[in-house]
Amino acid sequence: MSRNVATGQPTPMSRALELAAGGRGAVSPNPLVGAVIVAPGGETLGEGHHAELGGLHAETAALADARERGADPAGATMFVTLEPCAHEGRQPPCTDAILAAGIARVVVGSDDPSAKASGRGPGILRDGGVEVAWAEGGEAAAARLLNQPFRKHARTGRPLVALKAALSLDGRTATATGDSKWISGEESRERVHRWRAESDAVAVGIDTALGDDALLTARGVDARRQPRRVVFDSTARLPLGSQLVRTVAEAEVVVIAGPEAPRERLAALADAGVSVHVCPGEGPERVGAALDLLGEQGVTSVLLEGGATLAGAFRDAGELDEMRLFYAPLVLGGDDARPLIGGAGSERVDGAERALAVSWEPSGVDMLARVRLREW
Repeated sequence: MSRNVATGQPTPMSRALELAAGGRGAVSPNPLVGAVIVAPGGETLGEGHHAELGGLHAETAALADARERGADPAGATMFVTLEPCAHEGRQPPCTDAILAAGIARVVVGSDDPSAKASGRGPGILRDGGVEVAWAEGGEAAAARLLNQPFRKHARTGRPLVALKAALSLDGRTATATGDSKWISGEESRERVHRWRAESDAVAVGIDTALGDDALLTARGVDARRQPRRVVFDSTARLPLGSQLVRTVAEAEVVVIAGPEAPRERLAALADAGVSVHVCPGEGPERVGAALDLLGEQGVTSVLLEGGATLAGAFRDAGELDEMRLFYAPLVLGGDDARPLIGGAGSERVDGAERALAVSWEPSGVDMLARVRLREW
């Protein structure tokens, strides 16, 4: 977090970014946005963030906070993490509210790449006599990274995909028999539940769904909603008695099947309340079709939880955007122990995809590697 050298306090843009994160798991498919209003003398007059889908946008929330404090924002500077909207949606245009309040200057953290917004808000503000400036350096980068799911969806129509896995030190996700409980520690598993709560969807392959009889819900954390649970199941083998199907009323279950799936199995799943979709092709082609479908339904983020075959199909399709890998302090060994990613892979090392950035942090007894493969 950037801080003012003189005061040691967070800069207004850093504070706005901190506020924006408060909307995680609650505002998708909208972006995370925070705003801070600062008087010419440096006093904070108001601050706010987009807290829930359909609720006030960050700019109007900050203006409302200023009013509650009895502050007049006329002549002040607003720091906002994303360019203000100028279109009518669930809320009126933020540009109208900014102009009406007499804000003199707006500092924007990042652009909005969506067709209905890109560049319109700053242009309208300038036409209304407001000075518009753009953040630079680390704060600008942080503002872009904050909304990678929104940005990818705006540009491609597809959700951002983050692969999550727990690995042994020798890079295995399970023994040859398929046993994987538990490679990672308790703190890491709790973190996964928080990620589920923040994601629009969680995806697994049918072998993982059958082997673990997993719920794939966010449990033991403050989840404002449950993710959509997606199973890639070519022949519709998901049992009607599985935990996924039995809890379909608690959180949506989506089965991505292939053209070869028996009609009676598809019908039985549909009758049980499962959302069934037949997607063409195999492997990477089916992944692309499924992501197009999910994107059309407003899904902007997918947490991919396994297994190796499905991860390989996503990798071969060029649809792995991030990886979140827990390395546990154990060694499994074994020629047939399960790898992280299958699929076709790279024929040569010089043809491998290189990470844009990797960071490491402790996670209980494990080490978490956060890997960014693409930036949108």
